[in-house]
Amino acid sequence: MTERNIDLQEINKFEDLARKWWDPDSEFKPLHDINPLRINYIRDRIDLSSKRILDVGCGGGLLSEALAAAGAEVLGIDAGEKPLQVAKLHLHESQLEIEYRQLTIEELADSNPEPFDVITCLEVLEHVPSPGSIIKTCRQLVKDDGHLFFSTINRSLKSYLFAIIGGEYILNLLPRGTHDYHKLITPSELALHCRRAKLEITDFSGITYNPITQIYKLGKNVDVNYLAYARPS
Repeated sequence: MTERNIDLQEINKFEDLARKWWDPDSEFKPLHDINPLRINYIRDRIDLSSKRILDVGCGGGLLSEALAAAGAEVLGIDAGEKPLQVAKLHLHESQLEIEYRQLTIEELADSNPEPFDVITCLEVLEHVPSPGSIIKTCRQLVKDDGHLFFSTINRSLKSYLFAIIGGEYILNLLPRGTHDYHKLITPSELALHCRRAKLEITDFSGITYNPITQIYKLGKNVDVNYLAYARPS
């Protein structure tokens, strides 16, 4: 039996916070604030209508619901039980149709599903033991003409100061201990993982935060948080 590509300590962090997932003033406020940027980044590159999408590490369903609201057929998967319970409950309020399943992407691949048009894997890679395994399996599950979207945090002095020290300890944007600096991934490392998986990144875009205006913006600065758009090569 293949060892599951999960970190139980990371899973437990989000299990403990699951009930707050849809509270925009909770510890998940940053996710609520950047979700419009994430969905716009995706919609600027593809038409989501009628696309079959896999949302890897969907948590409480913020991105999954935004994708479904844009007309996509969405399967959200996560290794945590409680966030998925919250995601399923929220469907009663949103009235959207989304399938949620508790499993890893590697476990999903073992069931030989039909390939997906689009795969999203946002804020996940920095929380697992083997990000390369996830990226490789994403390539396995996406169509040859499909689209993949990743997001993570750069491993740099600036990200340590802004995302960890600033975000977790000074501004309290995230619970302390949310991120392990050593697990963060540089753009060049992400690109290498993608090349090994026969994927080509065609765009890197950064997400910046202004603590004075409390506004997030997309741009070309990838020193801290960043998004990547990849295609099968």
